Amino acid sequence: MSDPSVAAIPLRECGQDLVDVRAHGLKADDRRHDPAGAFAHVRQGVLTRLLYAQSLLPAGVLLLFVEGYRPPALQRRYFEKYSDELIHAHPDWSAAQIRAAAGRFVSPPEIAPHSAGAAVDVTLTDHRGRELDMGTRVNANPEESDGACYTDAPGLGAEALTNRTTLTTALSAAGLVNYPTEWWHWSYGDRYWALKTERPTARYGPVELP
Repeated sequence: MSDPSVAAIPLRECGQDLVDVRAHGLKADDRRHDPAGAFAHVRQGVLTRLLYAQSLLPAGVLLLFVEGYRPPALQRRYFEKYSDELIHAHPDWSAAQIRAAAGRFVSPPEIAPHSAGAAVDVTLTDHRGRELDMGTRVNANPEESDGACYTDAPGLGAEALTNRTTLTTALSAAGLVNYPTEWWHWSYGDRYWALKTERPTARYGPVELP
């Protein structure tokens, strides 16, 4: 996400509202709950596509919404915290190396799709609400998971591979794109989406929740 080609995508903000997915038929987990309920918001265009993706899932399988909108100040704290962890782990790395490595897992604040209401972290559950085996937990970083957080990581068990394929098939058909270092992270309308889909501009930029 720290690749200069992402930041180079022009933004043409469409002004679409942030909406709370909990009021529109999606199950939201509370692990990222905040007092304002910001985590449960996305742009309307993202919600529309998530609902369509859910309709494509096999019977008895549901999307579990973990996190959507992330205020810019919170995104900045996440990025700085992970950068500090990398500095301590790799004191010989340059500032550019630290930023590039941090950007694999946490988006730089100025281009972060979560802060645009364009990105979602999602997983799958069964009809009883039990999370399916996806190979790693949501938000497992590359160091912790030994690279198994990458969407196409080798060596996954058969069940995890099947479940990731189910998630990928539904969300891709709905028009979202995956960030390949995080199987759970999907977006629409942001700069990364525009780059991957060869759109000339992004639709959503950083926004504050009213």
